[in-house]
Amino acid sequence: MFITLESDYAVRIVSALCKSGEKLDAKSISEQTGVTLRFTLKILRKLVSAGLVKSFKGTKGGYIIEDDPKDITLRTVIEAIEGRYYFSRCLSPDCECNAGNEDVCNHRKAFAEVSELVRDRLDTYNFYDLVCSAEPSPLKEEK
Repeated sequence: MFITLESDYAVRIVSALCKSGEKLDAKSISEQTGVTLRFTLKILRKLVSAGLVKSFKGTKGGYIIEDDPKDITLRTVIEAIEGRYYFSRCLSPDCECNAGNEDVCNHRKAFAEVSELVRDRLDTYNFYDLVCSAEPSPLKEEK
């Protein structure tokens, strides 16, 4: 199981913007991240819509990170692209449980617990620690 390519690229784009600390045009972001310009623009629209990135129009336009990198987590970026993280589709509000009574479904309870664990863990990784700081991230400490 993997996050989608779009979320992977969004993490790269946010990382580039956090590392830069200044306004970058979409072409520069595309080149720095290895993401096609067209896909970069699509992802940037979602990041702007989520309030993570600010866009500037015109010939001197570009994109800049909206918040302090310490306040932007992996969960924030992934959920800006994918929506709320659920381990299984059966947890999403628009899904009807086809296994019977969803109130007593053991699978649903387990999936909900795993979903919460993943969301909580993704919240422990912020972009300051991941790309701006010389300090090791929590992932590096566990190895």
